[in-house]
Amino acid sequence: MDKKTIKDINIKDKKVIIRVDYNVPLDKELKITDDRRIKESLPTITYALKEGARKVILMSHLGRPQDKVVEELRLTPVARKLEKLLGEKVLKLDDCVGDAIRQKIECSQERVILLENLRFHKEEEKNDSNFAKSLASLADIYVNDAFGTAHRAHASTAGITKFLPSVAGFLIEKEIEYLGKAVENPHRPFVVIMGGAKVSDKITMIENLLSKSDAILIGGGMAYTFLKSQGKNIGTSKLEADKVDVARTLLEKAKKAKVKIEISSDFVVVTKFDSSADMKIVKDIPDGWMGVDIGPETRKRFKDTLSMAKTVVWNGPVGVFENDAFAQGTKEIAEYLAGLKGVTTIVGGGDSAAAVSKFKLDNKMTHISTGGGASLEFLEGKELPGIAALQDKK
Repeated sequence: MDKKTIKDINIKDKKVIIRVDYNVPLDKELKITDDRRIKESLPTITYALKEGARKVILMSHLGRPQDKVVEELRLTPVARKLEKLLGEKVLKLDDCVGDAIRQKIECSQERVILLENLRFHKEEEKNDSNFAKSLASLADIYVNDAFGTAHRAHASTAGITKFLPSVAGFLIEKEIEYLGKAVENPHRPFVVIMGGAKVSDKITMIENLLSKSDAILIGGGMAYTFLKSQGKNIGTSKLEADKVDVARTLLEKAKKAKVKIEISSDFVVVTKFDSSADMKIVKDIPDGWMGVDIGPETRKRFKDTLSMAKTVVWNGPVGVFENDAFAQGTKEIAEYLAGLKGVTTIVGGGDSAAAVSKFKLDNKMTHISTGGGASLEFLEGKELPGIAALQDKK
């Protein structure tokens, strides 16, 4: 990684403001149902404290409050969870900018301070320069450790870097190390598993990885558009009709690049999207039936290809895993990856990460990205504004 990290800068007696990604899921009682993102921020926070930072100021967004204060989207539950995980008192403030906030930070006994939800202010997502300057005025050094928002040019990810020395935290360093190496210099064979609902979400990623991967396995809802492009019956399965030609072109490009693309060849199908509906396994999807998962033959073929891999990137589930009745294909692929020895397994955030978490296999993967959209754009070969804005190593 050619960006400076928190280790490359002197933070002793300095106020350090860290952009973290605490956009965590909450239940109806505002209890956090998955604290992985908070845990992933701990190494950078504890390092800053250990190295003698005077204050560690944390900022994040939560949900989509639409530029106004939404009581259910305050970061108070996050502060309580962070205190437990960190073993240190956390001061939670009720705003993120202004003289009163600056004064509270100066006078606080606590070393760790959590600002209120950044997106209560419309200036955050607009990357407003004055808002970014107000955030910067709270500290001496800026650290970006929020990979999940690094693909957004917001005030707290890009704008603030104009006003403070700006470096990466350990989570961003780890994300770039794994995702970057997977794309630029993978240990081969390099296999990509691609799923999820839409081809349109993955076109650029497929094009970027065609020249870098040895095989691409396609399942999930996006597979049906590819199958349609080959003239196959897909019944009432999910289809992006306007992307059929694109899918055909991608398959032709793969053939020319001598990259093996494997698409589901048998399917779990139902008459309606309901776990109590009639269900069967077919190779040719009849009219009136829709595919909801990859079938046993496809699972075996995918596993055979994965058995030869040394690097695997997984982006998107291969079936509707949220429903237990349609989750078997995704579960088997996750379990197979978890059992591979000497293989780098990278899960690209979003629904893939949710699936791995559902099957309690998180600690069996080499790396699970904390950023769904950010990891996708990174794998597409795009520059992420929140990372591009950080200082380069000389």
